[in-house]
Amino acid sequence: MPRTAPHEKPPHPSEQEKQDIADNQGLSAVSVYGIVHEEGVEELERPLSSLWWSGVAAGLGITASVLAEGILHTMFEGHPYQTAIENLGYSVGFVLVILGRLQLFTENTLTAILPLLVQRTPKMLWCTARLWTVILLANFVGTFLAIAFAVWGGSIPPENVQGMIAISRHFAEHTPWEAFTLGVPAGFYVAAIVWMMPSARGASVLVIVMFTYLIAMGGFTHVIAGSAELFLLLLTGEIGPLGVASLLGATLMGNILGGTGLFALLAYGQVAQEIER
Repeated sequence: MPRTAPHEKPPHPSEQEKQDIADNQGLSAVSVYGIVHEEGVEELERPLSSLWWSGVAAGLGITASVLAEGILHTMFEGHPYQTAIENLGYSVGFVLVILGRLQLFTENTLTAILPLLVQRTPKMLWCTARLWTVILLANFVGTFLAIAFAVWGGSIPPENVQGMIAISRHFAEHTPWEAFTLGVPAGFYVAAIVWMMPSARGASVLVIVMFTYLIAMGGFTHVIAGSAELFLLLLTGEIGPLGVASLLGATLMGNILGGTGLFALLAYGQVAQEIER
């Protein structure tokens, strides 16, 4: 076969070869930013009714984390690795919600903020605030409905409900300051999941499980999954409304700081000079 002479330029790669190179090397930071930014723009433009029902569905879905943890807690009670095993259940609801493309508030601490960082106008600020408010309230409604059904509907065996209550007590033991500080890493890691998903390809489930399991094992607080736990304790009389409000408010601030104040600003900062060229 004829060979290319040393002084001759190699042939240009075909489009398929370029695609193979991109697949092997992965996406650049600017490419990931562009994908997540575009997702944020699309979410900001969606009708309120669509956002609301997607948020309610996400609230319903995220309670699967508490249910799975409660079931594993009951099944492995007394096992030397009980904590490590039961925390695996925490990932279930997040896999359902994220791969189901449902609206989870802590995901929007990144996706909705990136467009705002590029277009810092009062209109964009209003659109972001509207999105956050609708999704947060819808998530809370979803978790409350799911927990009310679990407590009063009789569809979940009593022993598993007791397991869910035992899991939920860990959150209620925190002070508001602890809930805030533990909420910062949780917000950061959920934002990291969103940032990594475009590059994850076939490993999406692994990425979600890896980071949500870290949140569970670290005892970090997540405002939506945590609301399911606190609503459960509220409906069973173990905590009052003021306790629920203070812990959720503190966790919310921590998640926003971790997801928006840290991860979103860092993600934007690393590509700001490149996208402004």
